[in-house]
Amino acid sequence: MGKINIGKVIVGGIVAGIVMNVFDFVLQGVILKPDWDAAMAAMNKPPMASDQIMWYVGFDFIVGIILVWLYGAIRPRFGAGVKTAVIAGLTAWSMGYLIPSLFAIPADMLPMKLITWPLFGSLVYVPISTVAGAAIYKE
Repeated sequence: MGKINIGKVIVGGIVAGIVMNVFDFVLQGVILKPDWDAAMAAMNKPPMASDQIMWYVGFDFIVGIILVWLYGAIRPRFGAGVKTAVIAGLTAWSMGYLIPSLFAIPADMLPMKLITWPLFGSLVYVPISTVAGAAIYKE
């Protein structure tokens, strides 16, 4: 088993992060923006400012790097390719999106739409982002 190619993980992770940011911009920043503004107003907070949004942009790049690292880690066992990238993406999705969303539901802090739409949207875009980042990865 070879070592994980950290340089390719970072480059692939940046690619995955770009893909995630595009999906997140459309879903969170366009489609769900009125819902987010209403939720923030209900908590007596202003709508998200650009400097706050930049944190989420950065988080997508961090997640992208983790996705490609996970792909590189499981690649020797599952083989290179799209199937392995989807497995890595769905594994990360279950831990990073599904479980936290399930914890958020009983807390009733957000409208269900702001939990379910991002949850199911990420079920689509996390594996796609992983495949995009994994296309760059080579050992």
